[in-house]
Amino acid sequence: MDFNIFMNDVVTQARTEIEQAGYEQLSTPEEVDEVMNRPGTTLVMVNSVCGCAGGVARPAAAHAIHYDKRPDHLVTVFAGQDREATERARQYFEGFPPSSPSFAFLKDGKIVTMVERHDIEGFDPIQVVNKLQAIFDQHCQEV
Repeated sequence: MDFNIFMNDVVTQARTEIEQAGYEQLSTPEEVDEVMNRPGTTLVMVNSVCGCAGGVARPAAAHAIHYDKRPDHLVTVFAGQDREATERARQYFEGFPPSSPSFAFLKDGKIVTMVERHDIEGFDPIQVVNKLQAIFDQHCQEV
């Protein structure tokens, strides 16, 4: 099998999984800026093709939002694929180094906290769900 065809399939699957979970795909810097100017709370899932993204982060992203409290906006950028959009999103994550996969939680376009790769890799999806829902408990309103 051709490696590029294989990787294209992996990327397509990763995009589909997160979109089906309810996250809006941001693929340009302009789309990122538009979302960051929305009032309210925003969860940004920085997607990637690594194993901990597919085995932990995306499942956690999908399940964490089925909760009494959740962010107003759910969005995703894809590290290594939509590079300009990811770079623009990371400009909003002031004080945090680039990390993928990861979750950034923002309020009115300002970073509040992050769940970084080191908070994901080596953990199971439920542990990451619990981390995300603890953030939701602190900063989100009931839906």
